Amino acid sequence: MKILFCTLNYTPELTGIGKYSGEMAAWFAAQGHSARVVTTPPYYPAWEVGAGYSGRRYQKEISAGVEVTRCPLWVPDRPSGLKRLIHLGSFALSSLPVMLRQVFWRPDVVWVVAPAFFCAPGAWLTARLSGAPVWLHVQDYEVDAAFDLGLLKGERIKRFVLAVERFIFKRFDVVSTISGRMLDRALSKGVRADRAVMFPNWVDISSIHPCLAGGSYRAELGFAADDLVALYSGNMGNKQGLEILADAARLLLNKPKLRFVFCGNGAGRAELEARCAGLANVTFLDLQPLERLGDLLTCADIHLLPQRADAADLVMPSKLTGMLASGRPVVVTAHAGTEVARVVDGCGLVVPPEQADVFADAIAVLAGDAEQRALFGAAARRYAEENLDKDAVLRRFEAELLKLSGKTVS
Repeated sequence: MKILFCTLNYTPELTGIGKYSGEMAAWFAAQGHSARVVTTPPYYPAWEVGAGYSGRRYQKEISAGVEVTRCPLWVPDRPSGLKRLIHLGSFALSSLPVMLRQVFWRPDVVWVVAPAFFCAPGAWLTARLSGAPVWLHVQDYEVDAAFDLGLLKGERIKRFVLAVERFIFKRFDVVSTISGRMLDRALSKGVRADRAVMFPNWVDISSIHPCLAGGSYRAELGFAADDLVALYSGNMGNKQGLEILADAARLLLNKPKLRFVFCGNGAGRAELEARCAGLANVTFLDLQPLERLGDLLTCADIHLLPQRADAADLVMPSKLTGMLASGRPVVVTAHAGTEVARVVDGCGLVVPPEQADVFADAIAVLAGDAEQRALFGAAARRYAEENLDKDAVLRRFEAELLKLSGKTVS
């Protein structure tokens, strides 16, 4: 089977959709399928084109048996609503001729992921000219999030953009997304039930395992054996409501054995560092190598997952999969009834968004109760094993693609 992927930020060693697309394409190549990827140079979460790459010219490489074409795009220093639109539009334009050239390759399936919704029309056209079905995967409802987070404004513009989105959604052979609530939203946008598929994020449960214990990080950071670590690890962007991390750390200064570690990069890091100035219980780390992810996540006694209230049901954070696989409890900010709250329930504590005192209280409760931490952690690991195993998720996805393309397993 020939699969053509179109995605942003194809970077298997990082996090987010670029990592998932990278792992997925490499997995399919390892199973004997042919995979090509049309993507950007790596730039996220730093919002800076990675060393050795260019945002101004096309580049081609072979990675894990996958042919990767990287297209030019404009990367803003300070992403805002309008700048993000121009940024995404630049990739949509630069990738279109590359996508259309794949018609001669004759892919069996064309797969495009949102974010990168601007590329959906080009992916659809490529598929139709190739005689192939086309699959849209929604990792993030970027249009809804842009309005709800105030990046885009205006009722007239909103109605027009949502109408265009609905028009595009209805033309894809399959639309998938990563949670039940997000799948419901796809149906509300006009996707037919027989074309809607659940395709959750996954985690390599063999590389992230509770037995790792994270000792190397604790030693490097100079923590004592009885220190408790509350860890946030992931992108530091606009949707997470990161200010609550600094507020909680300040409220818990009276607990000297509780140490906060904030690991990651992104547009929101500088502001978070400023808010944490003078807090002796906070340590910052840059984004860590993928091969050390298991050690990093298991150095935590408690994982922290803040989110803004208006984004909680628009995204299912990819970082949550690793948290659960690590066998550690999670404290998440989410409204009751959201998908994130449903998943974390029984694996940690769910508190209302944007209430730093309640968030801090939940961290303190878990910090003082080793038995409850162990119970939540065991439940988290069970959930990961039963629902998020990488190979099981991708086997199901492979079966769906084979059915869609009319192919059979060779």
